[in-house]
Amino acid sequence: MELTLTQPDDWHLHLRDGDLLKAVVPHSVSHYGRAIVMPNLKPPITTTAAAVAYRESILKALPASSNFTPLMTLYLTDKTSPDEIKLARKTGVVFAVKLYPAGATTNSQDGVTDLFGKCVHVLEEMVEQNMPLLVHGEVTDPIVDIFDREKVFIDTILQPLIQRLPQLKVVMEHITTMDAVKFVESCKEGFVAATVTPQHLVLNRNALFQGGLRPHNYCLPVLKREIHRQAVVSAVTSGSRKFFLGTDSAPHERGRKECACGCAGIYNAPVALSLYAKVFEEMGALDKLEAFTSFNGPDFYGLPRNTSKIKLTKIPWKVPEAFSFSFGDIIPMFAGNTLEWQPSLI
Repeated sequence: MELTLTQPDDWHLHLRDGDLLKAVVPHSVSHYGRAIVMPNLKPPITTTAAAVAYRESILKALPASSNFTPLMTLYLTDKTSPDEIKLARKTGVVFAVKLYPAGATTNSQDGVTDLFGKCVHVLEEMVEQNMPLLVHGEVTDPIVDIFDREKVFIDTILQPLIQRLPQLKVVMEHITTMDAVKFVESCKEGFVAATVTPQHLVLNRNALFQGGLRPHNYCLPVLKREIHRQAVVSAVTSGSRKFFLGTDSAPHERGRKECACGCAGIYNAPVALSLYAKVFEEMGALDKLEAFTSFNGPDFYGLPRNTSKIKLTKIPWKVPEAFSFSFGDIIPMFAGNTLEWQPSLI
Protein backbone atom coordinates (compact mmCIF):
# COMPACT_ATOMS: atom_id res chain seq x y z
CA MET A 1 0.00 0.00 0.00
CA GLU A 2 1.15 3.52 -0.78
CA LEU A 3 -0.13 6.89 0.31
CA THR A 4 0.72 10.13 -1.49
CA LEU A 5 0.35 13.23 0.67
CA THR A 6 1.01 16.91 0.29
CA GLN A 7 4.40 17.43 1.93
CA PRO A 8 3.88 18.01 5.67
CA ASP A 9 5.24 20.77 7.87
CA ASP A 10 6.43 20.38 11.45
CA TRP A 11 4.79 23.05 13.60
CA HIS A 12 6.95 22.37 16.67
CA LEU A 13 10.61 21.44 16.20
CA HIS A 14 13.83 21.72 18.19
CA LEU A 15 16.91 22.00 15.97
CA ARG A 16 19.40 23.19 18.64
CA ASP A 17 22.58 24.86 17.31
CA GLY A 18 26.24 24.16 16.53
CA ASP A 19 27.25 20.57 15.78
CA LEU A 20 23.95 19.22 17.08
CA LEU A 21 22.02 21.36 14.60
CA LYS A 22 24.15 20.08 11.71
CA ALA A 23 23.61 16.51 12.88
CA VAL A 24 19.82 16.50 13.23
CA VAL A 25 18.55 18.92 10.59
CA PRO A 26 18.83 16.38 7.70
CA HIS A 27 16.26 14.12 9.39
CA SER A 28 13.63 16.87 9.39
CA VAL A 29 14.32 18.34 5.97
CA SER A 30 14.01 14.89 4.38
CA HIS A 31 10.31 14.86 5.36
CA TYR A 32 9.04 18.39 6.01
CA GLY A 33 8.77 21.51 3.86
CA ARG A 34 8.75 23.97 6.76
CA ALA A 35 9.05 23.94 10.52
CA ILE A 36 8.31 26.24 13.41
CA VAL A 37 11.69 26.29 15.15
CA MET A 38 11.74 26.56 18.91
CA PRO A 39 13.79 29.41 20.47
CA ASN A 40 14.99 27.77 23.72
CA LEU A 41 18.70 27.86 22.98
CA LYS A 42 21.44 29.04 25.35
CA PRO A 43 21.12 32.01 25.33
CA PRO A 44 17.45 32.00 24.22
CA ILE A 45 16.25 33.68 21.03
CA THR A 46 14.60 36.71 22.66
CA THR A 47 15.11 39.33 19.92
CA THR A 48 14.38 39.65 16.25
CA ALA A 49 18.06 40.08 15.49
CA ALA A 50 18.86 36.80 17.25
CA ALA A 51 16.06 35.04 15.34
CA VAL A 52 17.40 36.28 12.01
CA ALA A 53 20.91 35.14 12.91
CA TYR A 54 19.67 31.73 14.05
CA ARG A 55 17.75 31.35 10.79
CA GLU A 56 20.96 31.98 8.85
CA SER A 57 22.72 29.28 10.87
CA ILE A 58 19.96 26.80 10.02
CA LEU A 59 20.06 27.66 6.32
CA LYS A 60 23.82 27.14 6.25
CA ALA A 61 23.38 23.69 7.84
CA LEU A 62 20.87 22.48 5.23
CA PRO A 63 21.82 19.91 2.58
CA ALA A 64 22.66 21.62 -0.72
CA SER A 65 19.51 20.42 -2.51
CA SER A 66 17.08 21.28 0.30
CA ASN A 67 14.14 23.69 -0.07
CA PHE A 68 13.33 23.53 3.65
CA THR A 69 12.10 26.80 5.19
CA PRO A 70 12.66 27.48 8.91
CA LEU A 71 9.89 29.57 10.47
CA MET A 72 11.38 31.45 13.40
CA THR A 73 9.97 32.23 16.84
CA LEU A 74 10.77 34.57 19.71
CA TYR A 75 11.19 33.43 23.31
CA LEU A 76 8.80 35.44 25.46
CA THR A 77 10.26 36.90 28.66
CA ASP A 78 9.07 39.29 31.34
CA LYS A 79 11.05 42.01 29.50
CA THR A 80 9.83 41.47 25.92
CA SER A 81 8.52 44.74 24.49
CA PRO A 82 5.64 45.51 22.10
CA ASP A 83 8.17 47.17 19.78
CA GLU A 84 10.03 43.86 19.49
CA ILE A 85 6.83 42.23 18.27
CA LYS A 86 6.36 44.96 15.65
CA LEU A 87 9.94 44.51 14.48
CA ALA A 88 9.58 40.74 14.36
CA ARG A 89 6.50 40.97 12.15
CA LYS A 90 8.23 43.38 9.77
CA THR A 91 11.08 40.95 9.08
CA GLY A 92 8.78 38.37 7.52
CA VAL A 93 10.80 35.54 9.07
CA VAL A 94 9.37 35.45 12.62
CA PHE A 95 6.02 33.70 12.72
CA ALA A 96 5.18 33.23 16.40
CA VAL A 97 6.14 33.91 20.01
CA LYS A 98 6.74 31.05 22.46
CA LEU A 99 5.57 31.11 26.06
CA TYR A 100 7.62 28.99 28.41
CA PRO A 101 6.53 29.34 32.03
CA ALA A 102 9.85 29.76 33.84
CA GLY A 103 11.23 26.34 34.74
CA ALA A 104 8.68 24.31 32.76
CA THR A 105 11.07 22.37 30.49
CA THR A 106 14.54 22.31 28.93
CA ASN A 107 16.16 25.78 28.80
CA SER A 108 13.04 27.49 30.13
CA GLN A 109 14.70 29.22 33.08
CA ASP A 110 14.45 32.58 31.29
CA GLY A 111 10.72 32.16 30.68
CA VAL A 112 7.76 34.15 31.93
CA THR A 113 7.18 34.49 35.68
CA ASP A 114 3.96 36.56 35.58
CA LEU A 115 2.05 36.48 32.28
CA PHE A 116 -0.76 38.85 33.24
CA GLY A 117 1.38 41.17 35.34
CA LYS A 118 4.31 41.62 32.94
CA CYS A 119 3.27 40.57 29.40
CA VAL A 120 -0.21 41.97 28.74
CA HIS A 121 0.99 44.86 26.54
CA VAL A 122 3.07 42.45 24.47
CA LEU A 123 0.10 40.10 24.07
CA GLU A 124 -2.08 43.02 22.98
CA GLU A 125 0.50 43.93 20.34
CA MET A 126 0.52 40.33 19.17
CA VAL A 127 -3.21 40.62 18.54
CA GLU A 128 -2.57 43.76 16.47
CA GLN A 129 0.19 42.03 14.49
CA ASN A 130 -1.74 38.74 14.12
CA MET A 131 1.22 36.97 15.74
CA PRO A 132 0.34 33.60 17.33
CA LEU A 133 1.30 32.72 20.89
CA LEU A 134 2.67 29.18 21.21
CA VAL A 135 2.11 27.86 24.71
CA HIS A 136 3.96 25.26 26.72
CA GLY A 137 0.85 24.58 28.74
CA GLU A 138 2.05 23.57 32.19
CA VAL A 139 2.23 25.38 35.49
CA THR A 140 5.51 25.12 37.37
CA ASP A 141 4.31 25.39 40.96
CA PRO A 142 6.08 22.49 42.72
CA ILE A 143 2.96 21.88 44.80
CA VAL A 144 1.05 20.80 41.66
CA ASP A 145 1.43 17.13 40.73
CA ILE A 146 3.41 16.80 37.50
CA PHE A 147 0.58 14.80 35.91
CA ASP A 148 -1.90 17.62 36.64
CA ARG A 149 0.15 20.57 35.44
CA GLU A 150 -1.52 20.80 32.03
CA LYS A 151 -5.05 20.84 33.46
CA VAL A 152 -4.14 23.44 36.09
CA PHE A 153 -2.52 25.63 33.42
CA ILE A 154 -5.71 25.53 31.36
CA ASP A 155 -7.85 26.47 34.35
CA THR A 156 -5.64 29.19 35.80
CA ILE A 157 -3.78 30.69 32.83
CA LEU A 158 -5.11 29.71 29.44
CA GLN A 159 -8.86 30.05 30.01
CA PRO A 160 -8.47 33.52 31.59
CA LEU A 161 -6.11 34.54 28.76
CA ILE A 162 -8.62 33.60 26.06
CA GLN A 163 -11.39 35.42 27.91
CA ARG A 164 -9.24 38.55 28.24
CA LEU A 165 -7.88 38.51 24.66
CA PRO A 166 -10.34 36.51 22.52
CA GLN A 167 -8.68 37.69 19.27
CA LEU A 168 -5.26 36.34 20.26
CA LYS A 169 -4.26 33.32 18.19
CA VAL A 170 -3.00 30.58 20.48
CA VAL A 171 -1.46 27.18 19.80
CA MET A 172 -1.46 24.87 22.77
CA GLU A 173 1.65 22.84 22.11
CA HIS A 174 2.04 19.07 22.53
CA ILE A 175 -1.28 18.45 24.27
CA THR A 176 -1.44 15.33 26.43
CA THR A 177 -4.80 15.18 28.22
CA MET A 178 -8.51 14.91 27.63
CA ASP A 179 -8.74 18.23 29.47
CA ALA A 180 -6.68 19.89 26.74
CA VAL A 181 -8.76 18.21 24.04
CA LYS A 182 -11.99 19.48 25.57
CA PHE A 183 -10.57 22.98 25.98
CA VAL A 184 -9.36 23.26 22.37
CA GLU A 185 -12.60 21.84 21.03
CA SER A 186 -14.57 24.41 23.05
CA CYS A 187 -12.69 27.38 21.56
CA LYS A 188 -13.46 29.32 18.41
CA GLU A 189 -11.93 27.75 15.31
CA GLY A 190 -9.12 29.82 13.82
CA PHE A 191 -8.08 31.30 17.17
CA VAL A 192 -7.11 28.33 19.32
CA ALA A 193 -5.47 25.16 18.01
CA ALA A 194 -3.14 22.43 19.24
CA THR A 195 -0.13 20.49 18.05
CA VAL A 196 0.22 16.80 18.88
CA THR A 197 3.39 14.73 19.06
CA PRO A 198 3.80 11.11 17.98
CA GLN A 199 4.90 10.06 21.47
CA HIS A 200 1.70 11.30 23.08
CA LEU A 201 -0.31 9.37 20.49
CA VAL A 202 1.43 6.00 20.81
CA LEU A 203 2.77 5.89 24.39
CA ASN A 204 1.23 6.21 27.83
CA ARG A 205 3.07 6.71 31.10
CA ASN A 206 3.73 2.97 31.51
CA ALA A 207 6.38 3.42 28.79
CA LEU A 208 8.50 5.31 31.32
CA PHE A 209 8.87 2.33 33.63
CA GLN A 210 8.47 -0.93 31.70
CA GLY A 211 11.37 -3.23 32.61
CA GLY A 212 13.14 -0.38 34.37
CA LEU A 213 13.46 3.38 34.03
CA ARG A 214 13.28 4.43 30.36
CA PRO A 215 14.99 7.83 30.03
CA HIS A 216 14.53 8.00 26.26
CA ASN A 217 10.75 8.01 26.77
CA TYR A 218 10.95 10.96 29.16
CA CYS A 219 9.64 14.25 27.79
CA LEU A 220 7.74 17.27 29.05
CA PRO A 221 4.83 17.37 29.23
CA VAL A 222 5.30 13.90 30.66
CA LEU A 223 3.39 10.95 29.19
CA LYS A 224 -0.06 10.50 30.74
CA ARG A 225 -2.56 7.75 31.57
CA GLU A 226 -4.03 5.56 28.82
CA ILE A 227 -7.40 7.29 29.07
CA HIS A 228 -5.74 10.58 28.11
CA ARG A 229 -3.79 9.02 25.24
CA GLN A 230 -7.03 7.63 23.82
CA ALA A 231 -8.72 11.04 24.07
CA VAL A 232 -5.89 12.71 22.16
CA VAL A 233 -5.92 9.98 19.49
CA SER A 234 -9.67 10.38 19.02
CA ALA A 235 -9.35 14.15 18.65
CA VAL A 236 -6.52 13.97 16.13
CA THR A 237 -8.20 11.34 13.95
CA SER A 238 -11.65 12.97 14.09
CA GLY A 239 -11.00 15.28 11.16
CA SER A 240 -11.11 18.43 13.30
CA ARG A 241 -9.13 21.32 11.79
CA LYS A 242 -8.00 22.43 15.26
CA PHE A 243 -5.26 19.79 15.57
CA PHE A 244 -2.10 19.50 13.51
CA LEU A 245 1.34 17.93 13.38
CA GLY A 246 4.00 19.18 15.76
CA THR A 247 6.62 16.59 16.59
CA ASP A 248 8.39 18.40 19.44
CA SER A 249 11.41 16.40 18.26
CA ALA A 250 14.05 17.25 20.86
CA PRO A 251 17.54 15.79 20.43
CA HIS A 252 19.89 15.23 23.35
CA GLU A 253 23.16 13.34 23.41
CA ARG A 254 22.88 9.92 25.03
CA GLY A 255 24.95 11.03 28.03
CA ARG A 256 22.49 13.82 28.84
CA LYS A 257 19.58 11.37 28.80
CA GLU A 258 21.21 8.42 30.56
CA CYS A 259 22.44 10.11 33.73
CA ALA A 260 21.39 10.86 37.30
CA CYS A 261 19.23 13.81 36.17
CA GLY A 262 18.33 13.15 32.55
CA CYS A 263 17.06 15.77 30.12
CA ALA A 264 13.46 15.88 28.98
CA GLY A 265 12.99 15.35 25.26
CA ILE A 266 12.34 12.62 22.70
CA TYR A 267 14.13 12.58 19.37
CA ASN A 268 11.43 11.49 16.93
CA ALA A 269 12.27 13.31 13.68
CA PRO A 270 13.28 10.10 11.81
CA VAL A 271 10.12 8.17 12.81
CA ALA A 272 7.34 10.69 13.39
CA LEU A 273 5.56 10.36 10.05
CA SER A 274 5.64 6.58 10.29
CA LEU A 275 4.06 6.72 13.74
CA TYR A 276 1.38 9.22 12.75
CA ALA A 277 0.43 6.94 9.84
CA LYS A 278 0.30 3.95 12.20
CA VAL A 279 -2.13 5.76 14.51
CA PHE A 280 -4.43 6.91 11.72
CA GLU A 281 -4.42 3.44 10.14
CA GLU A 282 -5.31 1.76 13.44
CA MET A 283 -8.22 4.19 13.83
CA GLY A 284 -9.46 3.60 10.27
CA ALA A 285 -8.78 7.25 9.49
CA LEU A 286 -6.05 7.26 6.83
CA ASP A 287 -8.32 9.48 4.74
CA LYS A 288 -7.89 12.19 7.40
CA LEU A 289 -4.10 11.92 7.72
CA GLU A 290 -3.24 14.50 5.05
CA ALA A 291 -5.32 17.23 6.66
CA PHE A 292 -3.57 16.67 9.99
CA THR A 293 -0.06 16.52 8.54
CA SER A 294 -0.29 19.02 5.70
CA PHE A 295 -3.36 21.30 5.71
CA ASN A 296 -4.50 22.30 9.20
CA GLY A 297 -1.19 23.87 10.23
CA PRO A 298 -0.62 26.22 7.29
CA ASP A 299 -4.31 27.10 7.26
CA PHE A 300 -4.13 28.21 10.92
CA TYR A 301 -0.97 30.23 10.34
CA GLY A 302 -2.37 31.81 7.16
CA LEU A 303 0.36 30.32 4.97
CA PRO A 304 0.01 28.55 1.63
CA ARG A 305 -0.09 24.78 1.63
CA ASN A 306 2.93 23.02 0.18
CA THR A 307 2.78 21.93 -3.45
CA SER A 308 5.40 19.17 -3.24
CA LYS A 309 4.44 15.61 -2.33
CA ILE A 310 5.65 12.84 -0.05
CA LYS A 311 5.00 9.12 -0.35
CA LEU A 312 4.35 6.73 2.51
CA THR A 313 4.94 3.10 1.57
CA LYS A 314 3.74 0.28 3.80
CA ILE A 315 6.96 -1.65 3.97
CA PRO A 316 8.77 -2.76 7.14
CA TRP A 317 11.88 -0.79 8.04
CA LYS A 318 14.08 -0.87 11.12
CA VAL A 319 14.80 2.20 13.17
CA PRO A 320 18.55 2.59 13.87
CA GLU A 321 19.69 1.82 17.40
CA ALA A 322 21.47 5.19 17.49
CA PHE A 323 22.81 7.96 15.30
CA SER A 324 26.52 8.38 16.00
CA PHE A 325 28.33 11.68 15.61
CA SER A 326 31.70 13.08 16.65
CA PHE A 327 30.16 14.56 19.81
CA GLY A 328 28.24 11.40 20.81
CA ASP A 329 25.16 9.30 20.11
CA ILE A 330 21.54 10.39 19.73
CA ILE A 331 18.96 7.68 20.44
CA PRO A 332 15.83 7.96 18.28
CA MET A 333 12.33 7.13 19.41
CA PHE A 334 11.54 3.42 18.89
CA ALA A 335 15.27 2.69 18.48
CA GLY A 336 15.87 -0.80 17.10
CA ASN A 337 12.17 -1.45 16.44
CA THR A 338 10.53 -2.18 13.10
CA LEU A 339 7.94 0.28 11.77
CA GLU A 340 5.53 -0.28 8.90
CA TRP A 341 5.22 3.01 7.04
CA GLN A 342 8.32 4.41 5.31
CA PRO A 343 8.23 8.02 4.04
CA SER A 344 10.10 9.37 1.01
CA LEU A 345 9.90 12.62 -0.92
CA ILE A 346 8.62 12.38 -4.47
